Amino acid sequence: MKRLIGREKEIESLEAYVDSGQAEFIAIYGRRRVGKTFLINQLFRNRLAFSLTGIIDGTPSEQMESFVQALEFNGYKINEHPKNWLTAFAELRKFLQPKINSGEPCIVFIDEISCFDSQRSGFVRALGFFWNSWASLQDNLKLIICGSVTSWMITNIIDSKGGLHNRVTHEIALHQFTLHETELYLLNRGFNWSRLTILQAYMCLGGVPYYLSLLSASESLAENLDRLFFDRDAELQKEYSRLYKTLFKSPEPYMKIVKLLAESKQGLTRQEISTKLKISGKALTDQLGNLQSCDIIRLYYVKDAKIKKNGGIYQLMDFYSHFYLKFAFLGLGDAQYWSHHLNTPAINNWYGMSFERVCLAHVNQIKTILRFDKISTQFYSWRSKTDVVSHERGAQIDIIIDRADDMINVCEVKYSKSQYELTKSEFDKLQNRINRFRGETKTKKGVILTMITTEDLLP
Repeated sequence: MKRLIGREKEIESLEAYVDSGQAEFIAIYGRRRVGKTFLINQLFRNRLAFSLTGIIDGTPSEQMESFVQALEFNGYKINEHPKNWLTAFAELRKFLQPKINSGEPCIVFIDEISCFDSQRSGFVRALGFFWNSWASLQDNLKLIICGSVTSWMITNIIDSKGGLHNRVTHEIALHQFTLHETELYLLNRGFNWSRLTILQAYMCLGGVPYYLSLLSASESLAENLDRLFFDRDAELQKEYSRLYKTLFKSPEPYMKIVKLLAESKQGLTRQEISTKLKISGKALTDQLGNLQSCDIIRLYYVKDAKIKKNGGIYQLMDFYSHFYLKFAFLGLGDAQYWSHHLNTPAINNWYGMSFERVCLAHVNQIKTILRFDKISTQFYSWRSKTDVVSHERGAQIDIIIDRADDMINVCEVKYSKSQYELTKSEFDKLQNRINRFRGETKTKKGVILTMITTEDLLP
């Protein structure tokens, strides 16, 4: 069995569900390549009573044939191929009954479940009937469904208005690795990279296990990125369109939102997105919500009355997508684009901006390191008012952690390849920013300047 990196919380939950003593309907979703199937197959590899995987872009007859083959693989002989999914699930019930009678947990795993739901297939209705009429009454049956088309999973299963309404007993959103888990993953695979290099890899690929598995320990990070993104037939060059086609059945509107957010460092309000893309109403609400569910974008709040009315700021948080949109097209025709542009202002500035996003994605870890993770907090950004005299844009603080113990951590993020020197002029500038924050927000809490750097601060 391959070692499972991270996923401690998910593993603990899944084991508890299996031993719960009641029927369980568990839905697992997350972006493509995040390791959903790997988690279940590794955790329950010798305990699955039945496993079925949908065929991407398969025809209805191919999907049904895959079901029949899955039963036959487990020694069950079907006299006549099912003509519909109601009959197919009836056969599955017959196959599972002896296992149910044994009293041991009977784990059924259906992967890429959305593939079975072709037009007029009746698959979801049949699944609902299977669960409601029999499976939910079997205390030792554990149905686990999994899919990359998160929007389909949420609409048709988790938030179903039909026969599966409120039938899911547990849902698990599987997220990318954290930076720490990425380090553990690479160390487990024999990488001897520095922590700064691992951070840079994370900025480019995120914590997606499959992308990380493509890295070679015998190459530098620059050589890896050239091979994966810029070389002829690079493995991750075509992944971008595949990612969104897998996540969403109509990917074009989502890709437009992602591209728009990739062009904005600070992010955009819903109104700004609506105006620029000429889309509004429920369609935009659903698209933004689905992108959030897939960990592609995030919504965060800003201490700014105008922005608050619009519901906060949307920001692109998928590191792979951001890297691809920023550099992949630029490098076309240069198989060593990344190596040729190392240490240029464009790349160094991008690393600086991406490090801020890494910190934004790890606020909980920052709280743990600062030892106030047990304290209730609010996390937001702040924008100062425009200077009425100079008309210059006001100051901004990207990470503010507002604590219930009457303290506020104002976080300043600095990316550097060596020890960072905080000059007096810069310190004075930060203090001025804090004073403006105090004055404009009228806070009476204590304010702590917190420096987050890639290397130590020079004394």
